[in-house]
Amino acid sequence: MMTLSKSCLPSNNGCSPKSTAKHKILDENENEANLSDRGINSLEELPRIFYLNNITRLTLSHNKIRAIPPSISNMTNLESLNLFNNQIEELPSAIVSLPKLKILNVGMNRLYNLPRDFGEFPVLEVLDLTYNNLDAKCFPNNFYTLETLRALYLGDNDFEYLPSEIGQLKNLLILCLRDNDLLTLPREIGQLTRIRELHIQNNRLSALPPELGNLDLCSNRSVCRMEGNPWIPQIADQLQIGVSHVMDFIRQEAYKFLYSRTQGMSSTAVPSRNDERKSKKISRIRVK
Repeated sequence: MMTLSKSCLPSNNGCSPKSTAKHKILDENENEANLSDRGINSLEELPRIFYLNNITRLTLSHNKIRAIPPSISNMTNLESLNLFNNQIEELPSAIVSLPKLKILNVGMNRLYNLPRDFGEFPVLEVLDLTYNNLDAKCFPNNFYTLETLRALYLGDNDFEYLPSEIGQLKNLLILCLRDNDLLTLPREIGQLTRIRELHIQNNRLSALPPELGNLDLCSNRSVCRMEGNPWIPQIADQLQIGVSHVMDFIRQEAYKFLYSRTQGMSSTAVPSRNDERKSKKISRIRVK
């Protein structure tokens, strides 16, 4: 699938053949570049890759990359960018200008914030930000105007709440929020009527908004995971029988009244955070 292209490697930089041989790049007739697990520390080692306009799929996962240069915007035909498991702490604003990018995977990095214009991707459909250090404050308001977004993976971050604007992502089919610190879900989540896969397991949720009952999460084609939360006894009992029983329960008028009461819980009743587990995350380690 891949061939060596010396023109894509830096020249006269004093590197031995051993140090450059691992950075194999496709030739100009290929449209996919798989550079996964090549020990790449910096994309400066591959200065010409961002000028290969034929590339539609670029995989740079399992390396040690710390930064993505603004020149990424030159890859005007790029449709899929996989940066999973690197050491990236910040994304360039230029990344949103990729006109054909549909899939962006930046999972298992060290992101603490996102660009201010992160909602300006023209055609983005799948966004994976799993296993970073993000919370609701990191997302600009324009993010929730991404009408093309179909799948959003936010698992294993630091969310304690979701903004009500999440309800604007009406074309979402998959929403993954597992292993965060969520205390509540907004009522507006019930506006995501196309959702067929919802992951809210292992948070600090004790109750569910009744509006969640608007979603079809019990069909054969649906997936809903909600275990590992400190649910109120009424929900915990229903969950032992099955998720479908939980969904039926939260649609009842009696539950709507109960839910309004749980929202007035004192702060002393809020489940504590698992800070020890969070502190051990790889994404917490700052690169010196």
